[in-house]
Amino acid sequence: MKNFPNAFVIIIGGILLAWALTYIIPQGSYERIEDLETDTTTVVANSYEQIQGERLSAFDMMLTIPRGIAETADVVILILLLGGCFYVIERTGALSQGLNKLVQLLKGKEILSLVIVSLLFTAAGVTIGMQEEVIAMTPVLLIFGKSMGFNSFTTVSMSYGSTVIGSTFSPFNPFGVIVAQQEADLPLLSGSGFRLLVLSIAFLIWIMYLIRYSKKHRSEKEETIVLDGQIGIHSKIILSLLCLVFVIVTYGLLQWNWGYMEISAAFFALGIISGLLGKLGANGTGEAFISGFKEMIFAAMIIGLANSISMVLKEGLIIDTIVYGLFGPLKYVSASVSGVLMMVSQAILHLPIPSYTSQAILTMPILVPLSDLIGLSRQTCVLAYQYGAIISDMFVPTNGALMAILAISGIPYNKWLGFAWKPTVIMLLVGAISILISVYTGYN
Repeated sequence: MKNFPNAFVIIIGGILLAWALTYIIPQGSYERIEDLETDTTTVVANSYEQIQGERLSAFDMMLTIPRGIAETADVVILILLLGGCFYVIERTGALSQGLNKLVQLLKGKEILSLVIVSLLFTAAGVTIGMQEEVIAMTPVLLIFGKSMGFNSFTTVSMSYGSTVIGSTFSPFNPFGVIVAQQEADLPLLSGSGFRLLVLSIAFLIWIMYLIRYSKKHRSEKEETIVLDGQIGIHSKIILSLLCLVFVIVTYGLLQWNWGYMEISAAFFALGIISGLLGKLGANGTGEAFISGFKEMIFAAMIIGLANSISMVLKEGLIIDTIVYGLFGPLKYVSASVSGVLMMVSQAILHLPIPSYTSQAILTMPILVPLSDLIGLSRQTCVLAYQYGAIISDMFVPTNGALMAILAISGIPYNKWLGFAWKPTVIMLLVGAISILISVYTGYN
Protein backbone atom coordinates (compact mmCIF):
# COMPACT_ATOMS: atom_id res chain seq x y z
CA MET A 1 0.00 0.00 0.00
CA LYS A 2 1.49 3.31 -1.09
CA ASN A 3 -0.49 5.50 1.29
CA PHE A 4 -0.61 3.38 4.44
CA PRO A 5 -1.24 5.64 7.47
CA ASN A 6 1.82 6.77 9.40
CA ALA A 7 2.29 6.32 13.15
CA PHE A 8 0.51 9.57 14.02
CA VAL A 9 -2.58 8.71 11.97
CA ILE A 10 -2.71 5.14 13.31
CA ILE A 11 -2.65 6.27 16.94
CA ILE A 12 -5.20 9.06 16.42
CA GLY A 13 -7.38 6.46 14.71
CA GLY A 14 -6.90 4.20 17.73
CA ILE A 15 -8.08 6.98 20.05
CA LEU A 16 -11.21 7.52 17.94
CA LEU A 17 -11.90 3.77 17.82
CA ALA A 18 -11.50 3.49 21.59
CA TRP A 19 -13.94 6.36 22.05
CA ALA A 20 -16.47 4.68 19.74
CA LEU A 21 -16.16 1.45 21.75
CA THR A 22 -17.14 3.30 24.94
CA TYR A 23 -20.60 3.68 23.37
CA ILE A 24 -20.80 0.00 22.34
CA ILE A 25 -19.24 -2.07 25.16
CA PRO A 26 -21.20 -2.13 28.45
CA GLN A 27 -19.63 -0.14 31.27
CA GLY A 28 -18.42 -2.12 34.26
CA SER A 29 -15.92 -2.06 37.08
CA TYR A 30 -14.04 -4.20 39.58
CA GLU A 31 -13.81 -3.06 43.18
CA ARG A 32 -10.39 -1.71 44.10
CA ILE A 33 -8.62 -1.28 47.43
CA GLU A 34 -6.03 1.47 47.87
CA ASP A 35 -3.07 1.06 50.23
CA LEU A 36 -2.02 4.57 51.25
CA GLU A 37 1.20 3.35 52.88
CA THR A 38 2.56 1.68 49.75
CA ASP A 39 0.65 3.90 47.28
CA THR A 40 -0.67 0.82 45.46
CA THR A 41 -4.13 -0.20 44.28
CA THR A 42 -5.32 -3.82 44.35
CA VAL A 43 -8.18 -5.19 42.26
CA VAL A 44 -10.66 -7.31 44.25
CA ALA A 45 -11.29 -10.67 42.56
CA ASN A 46 -14.87 -11.67 41.65
CA SER A 47 -16.08 -8.10 42.25
CA TYR A 48 -16.98 -7.16 38.68
CA GLU A 49 -20.37 -5.60 38.12
CA GLN A 50 -21.93 -3.57 35.35
CA ILE A 51 -22.47 0.09 36.11
CA GLN A 52 -24.04 3.11 34.49
CA GLY A 53 -21.71 6.07 34.19
CA GLU A 54 -21.48 9.14 32.03
CA ARG A 55 -20.30 8.57 28.49
CA LEU A 56 -17.23 10.43 27.30
CA SER A 57 -18.13 13.44 25.18
CA ALA A 58 -16.16 14.36 22.08
CA PHE A 59 -14.41 17.09 24.06
CA ASP A 60 -13.58 14.64 26.88
CA MET A 61 -12.00 12.40 24.27
CA MET A 62 -9.95 15.30 22.90
CA LEU A 63 -8.79 16.14 26.42
CA THR A 64 -7.23 12.70 26.78
CA ILE A 65 -4.65 13.65 24.15
CA PRO A 66 -2.85 16.39 26.13
CA ARG A 67 -3.56 14.53 29.37
CA GLY A 68 -2.10 11.33 27.93
CA ILE A 69 1.07 13.18 27.00
CA ALA A 70 1.22 14.83 30.45
CA GLU A 71 0.75 11.47 32.18
CA THR A 72 3.80 10.08 30.38
CA ALA A 73 5.89 13.22 31.00
CA ASP A 74 8.65 11.22 32.70
CA VAL A 75 9.05 8.98 29.63
CA VAL A 76 8.86 11.96 27.25
CA ILE A 77 11.59 13.73 29.24
CA LEU A 78 13.74 10.59 29.18
CA ILE A 79 13.48 10.29 25.39
CA LEU A 80 14.32 13.97 24.83
CA LEU A 81 17.29 14.05 27.23
CA LEU A 82 18.57 10.67 26.07
CA GLY A 83 18.31 11.81 22.46
CA GLY A 84 20.06 15.07 23.33
CA CYS A 85 22.84 13.18 25.11
CA PHE A 86 23.49 10.88 22.14
CA TYR A 87 23.44 13.83 19.76
CA VAL A 88 26.09 15.60 21.87
CA ILE A 89 28.27 12.47 21.87
CA GLU A 90 27.81 12.19 18.11
CA ARG A 91 28.89 15.84 17.66
CA THR A 92 32.10 15.19 19.61
CA GLY A 93 33.06 12.54 17.07
CA ALA A 94 33.35 9.87 19.76
CA LEU A 95 30.39 7.91 18.45
CA SER A 96 31.59 7.82 14.85
CA GLN A 97 35.11 6.87 15.95
CA GLY A 98 33.76 4.12 18.20
CA LEU A 99 31.46 2.77 15.50
CA ASN A 100 34.24 2.95 12.95
CA LYS A 101 36.48 0.88 15.20
CA LEU A 102 33.69 -1.61 15.82
CA VAL A 103 33.01 -1.96 12.09
CA GLN A 104 36.73 -2.53 11.45
CA LEU A 105 36.87 -5.22 14.15
CA LEU A 106 33.75 -6.96 12.84
CA LYS A 107 34.51 -6.58 9.13
CA GLY A 108 33.57 -9.83 7.42
CA LYS A 109 31.96 -11.06 10.66
CA GLU A 110 28.45 -9.76 10.10
CA ILE A 111 26.75 -12.76 11.71
CA LEU A 112 28.94 -12.42 14.80
CA SER A 113 28.01 -8.73 15.06
CA LEU A 114 24.32 -9.65 14.78
CA VAL A 115 24.66 -12.19 17.60
CA ILE A 116 26.63 -9.81 19.85
CA VAL A 117 24.24 -6.87 19.44
CA SER A 118 21.18 -9.12 19.87
CA LEU A 119 22.68 -10.67 22.99
CA LEU A 120 23.43 -7.25 24.52
CA PHE A 121 19.92 -5.96 23.94
CA THR A 122 18.36 -9.21 25.12
CA ALA A 123 20.38 -8.87 28.33
CA ALA A 124 19.09 -5.29 28.69
CA GLY A 125 15.54 -6.58 28.34
CA VAL A 126 16.15 -9.36 30.85
CA THR A 127 17.64 -7.10 33.52
CA ILE A 128 15.88 -3.74 33.21
CA GLY A 129 13.07 -4.30 30.71
CA MET A 130 14.63 -1.82 28.29
CA GLN A 131 12.37 -0.43 25.55
CA GLU A 132 12.03 3.35 25.46
CA GLU A 133 15.80 3.76 25.81
CA VAL A 134 16.26 2.11 22.41
CA ILE A 135 14.52 5.05 20.70
CA ALA A 136 17.44 7.45 21.12
CA MET A 137 19.95 4.77 20.06
CA THR A 138 18.10 3.91 16.85
CA PRO A 139 19.77 6.50 14.54
CA VAL A 140 23.21 5.25 15.61
CA LEU A 141 22.17 1.61 15.28
CA LEU A 142 20.88 2.25 11.76
CA ILE A 143 24.28 3.65 10.78
CA PHE A 144 25.97 0.56 12.23
CA GLY A 145 23.48 -1.75 10.52
CA LYS A 146 24.05 -0.16 7.11
CA SER A 147 27.80 -0.53 7.59
CA MET A 148 27.26 -4.25 8.22
CA GLY A 149 24.92 -4.66 5.25
CA PHE A 150 21.77 -5.11 7.35
CA ASN A 151 18.46 -3.63 6.28
CA SER A 152 16.37 -1.59 8.71
CA PHE A 153 14.19 -4.59 9.68
CA THR A 154 17.25 -6.54 10.81
CA THR A 155 18.61 -3.54 12.72
CA VAL A 156 15.34 -2.86 14.56
CA SER A 157 14.94 -6.58 15.29
CA MET A 158 18.40 -7.08 16.75
CA SER A 159 17.92 -4.06 19.02
CA TYR A 160 14.29 -3.39 19.94
CA GLY A 161 13.12 -6.90 19.04
CA SER A 162 15.79 -8.45 21.24
CA THR A 163 14.78 -6.30 24.21
CA VAL A 164 11.22 -7.60 23.81
CA ILE A 165 12.48 -11.20 23.79
CA GLY A 166 14.56 -10.53 26.91
CA SER A 167 11.73 -8.74 28.72
CA THR A 168 9.22 -11.47 27.82
CA PHE A 169 11.18 -14.49 28.98
CA SER A 170 13.13 -12.80 31.79
CA PRO A 171 13.26 -14.43 35.24
CA PHE A 172 13.85 -11.03 36.87
CA ASN A 173 12.46 -8.17 34.76
CA PRO A 174 11.61 -5.63 37.51
CA PHE A 175 8.69 -4.23 35.50
CA GLY A 176 7.27 -7.59 34.42
CA VAL A 177 7.73 -10.88 36.23
CA ILE A 178 8.67 -9.23 39.55
CA VAL A 179 5.48 -7.14 39.60
CA ALA A 180 3.39 -10.18 38.60
CA GLN A 181 4.95 -12.34 41.32
CA GLN A 182 4.28 -9.65 43.90
CA GLU A 183 0.62 -9.49 42.83
CA ALA A 184 0.42 -13.31 42.97
CA ASP A 185 1.96 -13.45 46.49
CA LEU A 186 4.88 -15.54 45.23
CA PRO A 187 8.47 -15.29 46.52
CA LEU A 188 10.40 -12.89 44.29
CA LEU A 189 12.63 -14.60 41.72
CA SER A 190 11.03 -17.97 42.53
CA GLY A 191 10.88 -20.41 39.62
CA SER A 192 13.85 -18.72 37.94
CA GLY A 193 15.47 -21.98 36.83
CA PHE A 194 12.63 -22.92 34.51
CA ARG A 195 12.38 -19.36 33.19
CA LEU A 196 16.11 -19.26 32.44
CA LEU A 197 15.80 -22.51 30.49
CA VAL A 198 12.90 -21.16 28.42
CA LEU A 199 14.76 -17.85 27.94
CA SER A 200 17.77 -19.70 26.53
CA ILE A 201 15.61 -21.69 24.12
CA ALA A 202 13.67 -18.59 23.03
CA PHE A 203 16.86 -16.60 22.41
CA LEU A 204 18.41 -19.40 20.33
CA ILE A 205 15.27 -19.63 18.18
CA TRP A 206 15.16 -15.82 17.87
CA ILE A 207 18.79 -15.47 16.85
CA MET A 208 18.52 -18.31 14.31
CA TYR A 209 15.48 -16.61 12.81
CA LEU A 210 17.35 -13.28 12.54
CA ILE A 211 20.44 -14.90 11.02
CA ARG A 212 18.29 -16.66 8.41
CA TYR A 213 16.41 -13.45 7.64
CA SER A 214 19.54 -11.28 7.44
CA LYS A 215 21.17 -13.68 4.98
CA LYS A 216 18.12 -13.64 2.70
CA HIS A 217 17.63 -9.86 2.88
CA ARG A 218 21.07 -8.32 2.64
CA SER A 219 21.46 -4.69 1.63
CA GLU A 220 24.52 -3.10 0.11
CA LYS A 221 27.00 -1.94 2.70
CA GLU A 222 27.17 1.81 3.01
CA GLU A 223 30.34 3.61 3.98
CA THR A 224 28.44 5.83 6.38
CA ILE A 225 31.35 6.27 8.77
CA VAL A 226 34.39 8.31 7.87
CA LEU A 227 37.62 6.47 8.53
CA ASP A 228 39.88 8.73 10.52
CA GLY A 229 42.33 6.50 12.31
CA GLN A 230 42.36 5.43 15.92
CA ILE A 231 40.02 6.57 18.67
CA GLY A 232 41.29 9.77 20.30
CA ILE A 233 41.90 10.02 24.05
CA HIS A 234 38.90 12.30 24.60
CA SER A 235 36.66 9.95 22.63
CA LYS A 236 37.91 6.99 24.68
CA ILE A 237 37.00 8.81 27.88
CA ILE A 238 33.55 9.76 26.55
CA LEU A 239 32.79 6.21 25.39
CA SER A 240 34.02 4.82 28.72
CA LEU A 241 31.72 7.24 30.56
CA LEU A 242 28.84 6.10 28.34
CA CYS A 243 29.45 2.47 29.32
CA LEU A 244 29.79 3.49 32.98
CA VAL A 245 26.47 5.34 32.92
CA PHE A 246 24.72 2.26 31.50
CA VAL A 247 26.17 0.19 34.35
CA ILE A 248 25.08 2.79 36.93
CA VAL A 249 21.58 3.00 35.45
CA THR A 250 21.21 -0.79 35.47
CA TYR A 251 22.36 -0.97 39.09
CA GLY A 252 20.12 1.96 40.00
CA LEU A 253 17.06 0.26 38.53
CA LEU A 254 17.78 -3.02 40.29
CA GLN A 255 19.06 -1.78 43.65
CA TRP A 256 18.15 1.89 44.18
CA ASN A 257 14.58 1.83 42.91
CA TRP A 258 15.42 4.29 40.14
CA GLY A 259 12.77 5.50 37.71
CA TYR A 260 12.72 7.47 34.47
CA MET A 261 13.65 10.75 36.16
CA GLU A 262 16.86 9.37 37.65
CA ILE A 263 17.83 7.83 34.30
CA SER A 264 17.14 11.15 32.56
CA ALA A 265 19.34 13.01 35.05
CA ALA A 266 22.19 10.54 34.57
CA PHE A 267 22.18 10.88 30.78
CA PHE A 268 21.75 14.66 30.92
CA ALA A 269 24.88 14.86 33.09
CA LEU A 270 26.68 12.54 30.67
CA GLY A 271 25.73 14.80 27.76
CA ILE A 272 27.06 17.93 29.50
CA ILE A 273 30.33 16.26 30.51
CA SER A 274 30.78 14.71 27.05
CA GLY A 275 30.23 18.05 25.32
CA LEU A 276 32.83 19.78 27.46
CA LEU A 277 35.32 16.91 27.13
CA GLY A 278 34.75 16.89 23.37
CA LYS A 279 35.60 20.60 23.22
CA LEU A 280 32.17 21.67 21.99
CA GLY A 281 32.08 24.41 24.59
CA ALA A 282 28.99 25.53 26.50
CA ASN A 283 27.20 26.94 23.44
CA GLY A 284 28.11 24.00 21.22
CA THR A 285 26.91 21.52 23.82
CA GLY A 286 23.63 23.41 24.20
CA GLU A 287 23.11 23.55 20.44
CA ALA A 288 23.78 19.81 20.17
CA PHE A 289 21.19 19.12 22.88
CA ILE A 290 18.64 21.26 21.04
CA SER A 291 19.33 19.39 17.79
CA GLY A 292 18.81 16.11 19.65
CA PHE A 293 15.52 17.38 21.06
CA LYS A 294 14.35 18.24 17.53
CA GLU A 295 15.19 14.74 16.29
CA MET A 296 13.36 13.03 19.17
CA ILE A 297 10.27 15.23 19.62
CA PHE A 298 8.04 13.19 17.30
CA ALA A 299 9.09 9.93 18.96
CA ALA A 300 8.41 11.43 22.39
CA MET A 301 4.95 12.66 21.38
CA ILE A 302 4.05 9.24 19.98
CA ILE A 303 4.55 7.78 23.47
CA GLY A 304 2.08 10.25 24.97
CA LEU A 305 -0.46 9.85 22.19
CA ALA A 306 -0.42 6.06 22.54
CA ASN A 307 -1.15 6.44 26.25
CA SER A 308 -4.34 8.35 25.39
CA ILE A 309 -5.91 5.18 23.95
CA SER A 310 -5.87 3.30 27.25
CA MET A 311 -6.93 6.50 29.03
CA VAL A 312 -10.09 6.68 26.88
CA LEU A 313 -10.92 3.04 27.67
CA LYS A 314 -10.39 3.55 31.40
CA GLU A 315 -12.35 6.77 31.67
CA GLY A 316 -15.06 5.33 29.44
CA LEU A 317 -15.40 2.58 32.10
CA ILE A 318 -15.03 -0.31 29.65
CA ILE A 319 -11.50 -1.61 30.33
CA ASP A 320 -12.71 -3.79 33.22
CA THR A 321 -15.50 -5.15 31.01
CA ILE A 322 -12.89 -6.15 28.41
CA VAL A 323 -10.85 -7.92 31.12
CA TYR A 324 -13.96 -9.70 32.44
CA GLY A 325 -14.99 -10.79 28.96
CA LEU A 326 -11.55 -12.20 28.14
CA PHE A 327 -10.87 -14.10 31.36
CA GLY A 328 -14.35 -15.04 32.62
CA PRO A 329 -14.82 -18.11 30.35
CA LEU A 330 -11.47 -19.66 31.41
CA LYS A 331 -12.98 -21.24 34.54
CA TYR A 332 -14.97 -23.65 32.35
CA VAL A 333 -11.96 -25.40 30.74
CA SER A 334 -9.13 -27.63 31.99
CA ALA A 335 -6.01 -26.23 33.66
CA SER A 336 -3.78 -26.87 30.63
CA VAL A 337 -6.19 -25.30 28.15
CA SER A 338 -6.88 -22.45 30.56
CA GLY A 339 -3.14 -21.71 30.87
CA VAL A 340 -2.69 -21.40 27.11
CA LEU A 341 -5.90 -19.39 26.65
CA MET A 342 -4.82 -17.15 29.52
CA MET A 343 -1.64 -16.36 27.58
CA VAL A 344 -3.63 -15.62 24.41
CA SER A 345 -6.05 -13.41 26.37
CA GLN A 346 -3.13 -11.49 27.89
CA ALA A 347 -1.75 -10.94 24.38
CA ILE A 348 -5.09 -9.56 23.17
CA LEU A 349 -5.50 -7.39 26.26
CA HIS A 350 -2.12 -5.77 25.64
CA LEU A 351 -3.60 -3.88 22.69
CA PRO A 352 -5.73 -1.57 24.89
CA ILE A 353 -3.26 -1.73 27.82
CA PRO A 354 0.18 -1.03 26.30
CA SER A 355 1.95 -0.90 29.69
CA TYR A 356 2.71 -4.48 30.70
CA THR A 357 3.34 -3.34 34.28
CA SER A 358 -0.15 -1.87 34.49
CA GLN A 359 -1.51 -5.03 32.90
CA ALA A 360 0.05 -7.18 35.63
CA ILE A 361 -1.41 -4.97 38.35
CA LEU A 362 -4.86 -5.14 36.74
CA THR A 363 -5.05 -8.80 35.76
CA MET A 364 -3.07 -10.81 38.32
CA PRO A 365 -5.45 -10.18 41.27
CA ILE A 366 -8.28 -11.45 39.03
CA LEU A 367 -6.41 -14.44 37.59
CA VAL A 368 -4.76 -15.75 40.76
CA PRO A 369 -8.05 -16.81 42.46
CA LEU A 370 -9.22 -18.23 39.11
CA SER A 371 -5.99 -20.23 38.84
CA ASP A 372 -6.41 -21.56 42.38
CA LEU A 373 -9.97 -22.59 41.53
CA ILE A 374 -9.10 -24.61 38.41
CA GLY A 375 -5.85 -26.12 39.76
CA LEU A 376 -3.41 -23.97 37.78
CA SER A 377 -0.29 -23.04 39.74
CA ARG A 378 0.35 -19.36 40.39
CA GLN A 379 3.76 -19.62 38.73
CA THR A 380 2.08 -20.85 35.55
CA CYS A 381 -0.38 -17.96 35.83
CA VAL A 382 2.60 -15.58 35.89
CA LEU A 383 4.13 -17.38 32.89
CA ALA A 384 0.90 -16.89 30.94
CA TYR A 385 1.05 -13.17 31.70
CA GLN A 386 4.73 -12.88 30.70
CA TYR A 387 4.56 -14.89 27.51
CA GLY A 388 1.31 -13.29 26.35
CA ALA A 389 1.42 -9.63 27.35
CA ILE A 390 5.07 -8.69 26.91
CA ILE A 391 5.74 -10.45 23.59
CA SER A 392 2.87 -8.40 22.14
CA ASP A 393 5.14 -5.34 22.34
CA MET A 394 6.63 -6.75 19.16
CA PHE A 395 3.63 -5.63 17.12
CA VAL A 396 0.87 -3.71 18.97
CA PRO A 397 0.43 -0.21 17.48
CA THR A 398 -0.48 1.17 20.91
CA ASN A 399 3.12 0.64 22.04
CA GLY A 400 4.62 4.12 21.73
CA ALA A 401 8.22 2.91 21.81
CA LEU A 402 7.67 0.58 18.86
CA MET A 403 5.87 3.21 16.80
CA ALA A 404 8.57 5.80 17.55
CA ILE A 405 11.36 3.42 16.53
CA LEU A 406 9.55 2.51 13.31
CA ALA A 407 9.07 6.21 12.53
CA ILE A 408 12.78 6.93 13.03
CA SER A 409 13.73 3.87 10.96
CA GLY A 410 11.40 4.78 8.10
CA ILE A 411 9.51 1.47 8.36
CA PRO A 412 5.75 1.68 7.68
CA TYR A 413 3.74 -0.12 10.35
CA ASN A 414 2.04 -2.47 7.86
CA LYS A 415 5.42 -3.65 6.56
CA TRP A 416 6.70 -4.18 10.10
CA LEU A 417 3.56 -6.17 10.92
CA GLY A 418 4.16 -8.31 7.84
CA PHE A 419 7.67 -9.02 9.11
CA ALA A 420 7.01 -9.39 12.84
CA TRP A 421 4.00 -11.70 12.90
CA LYS A 422 6.01 -14.84 12.11
CA PRO A 423 8.61 -14.59 14.91
CA THR A 424 5.87 -13.42 17.29
CA VAL A 425 3.77 -16.52 16.56
CA ILE A 426 6.86 -18.69 17.02
CA MET A 427 7.51 -17.10 20.42
CA LEU A 428 3.86 -17.57 21.40
CA LEU A 429 4.24 -21.26 20.52
CA VAL A 430 7.36 -21.44 22.70
CA GLY A 431 5.34 -19.85 25.49
CA ALA A 432 2.39 -22.21 24.98
CA ILE A 433 4.60 -25.32 25.05
CA SER A 434 6.35 -24.01 28.17
CA ILE A 435 3.00 -23.44 29.87
CA LEU A 436 1.83 -26.98 29.01
CA ILE A 437 5.09 -28.40 30.38
CA SER A 438 4.68 -26.35 33.56
CA VAL A 439 1.13 -27.71 34.01
CA TYR A 440 2.10 -31.35 33.50
CA THR A 441 5.24 -31.12 35.67
CA GLY A 442 3.52 -29.31 38.53
CA TYR A 443 5.76 -26.21 38.22
CA ASN A 444 5.18 -23.94 41.21
